[in-house]
Amino acid sequence: MRRFSRQWMGLALVAACLAACGGQPEANEKEGVETVLPASVAEVSVMTLKKQAFEHELVSNGKVEAKRYAALQFRTTTEPVARIYVKNGDRVKKGQKIAELDLFALQNKLTQAEYTLEQARLEMQDVLIGQGYAPDRMEAVPEEVKKLAATKSGYGQSKAAYELAKRELEQATLTAPFDGTVADLDGKEYNMPESGKPFCRILSTTDMEVAFTVLESELPLVKAGDRVEVMPYTVASGSLQGRIAEINPSVDENGMVKVKALVNGKGRLFDGMNARVSVKRSVPGQLVIPKTAVVLRSGKQVVFTLKDGKAIWNYVQTGLENMTEYTVTGDGMEEGAVVITTGNVNLAHETPVKVVE
Repeated sequence: MRRFSRQWMGLALVAACLAACGGQPEANEKEGVETVLPASVAEVSVMTLKKQAFEHELVSNGKVEAKRYAALQFRTTTEPVARIYVKNGDRVKKGQKIAELDLFALQNKLTQAEYTLEQARLEMQDVLIGQGYAPDRMEAVPEEVKKLAATKSGYGQSKAAYELAKRELEQATLTAPFDGTVADLDGKEYNMPESGKPFCRILSTTDMEVAFTVLESELPLVKAGDRVEVMPYTVASGSLQGRIAEINPSVDENGMVKVKALVNGKGRLFDGMNARVSVKRSVPGQLVIPKTAVVLRSGKQVVFTLKDGKAIWNYVQTGLENMTEYTVTGDGMEEGAVVITTGNVNLAHETPVKVVE
């Protein structure tokens, strides 16, 4: 009998414990998202929201191009290269010699053309005398008579041959058309220059262009004259400043627009170099918050503000951005609001918080 009573007493005690433990912890919900208030007070840092100029930054990959370059080649390829005065990478001044061909045959050709021209000139004078005109008063000779005399004497043809020989001799020596750097020089001394191929190129390394693309949707944020920062992917090169020079008014099949910026290369940029381009523009009158102030809740952007010692949940929409900041609109985003910027990762609506420096 005692054993039976003890069993009933044990069952009653278990039932009482189950009844006491059957409750669930209360959860705080915001817009259907369940969050549990932490047991300890969270420490956060804050900022006061105000309108200010936002330094918008648009980042893209670009390729450096020489704004000014010249492809130099010999007019004639019948003579070998006699002398090369420079090598790739050398900086040259305007008019400086680059290379020259063997000039003997070309100089001889010019001398022969000069003798032939002089002989034709004398024959033309004989023709004019025969027509009753004085050779020393050419201004009095009608144009029709001059042309006829030049044709009969061969003077016109001889003059054309002389000018051609003179031009070939001049172009047998390549000179720099402007200050720049030698590139793509592959020719060798004592070898014939390749027909139809530039002997070398002269690139201006001061005025360089950087070509890059922006999305069609980003086009309203870019305009001619905007500042750009160009950073080559060579660590030692550092960054260089420039301005947007042109925007191609055409969108390609991928929804991209080509933009070019003019940059002073300072001798550190080279044609074909890859670079990171950052377009910077100041947009006034924006509410700006650090990126750390924005957290995601169920795929939505949330910013917590501080009110009466508690974190208040606000759905927001971010707009422009740079490396560290957003422009923002949405619930509670107005001047004077106190925004929680750090310590917000695990916060819930109306979580008690403590502000720390």
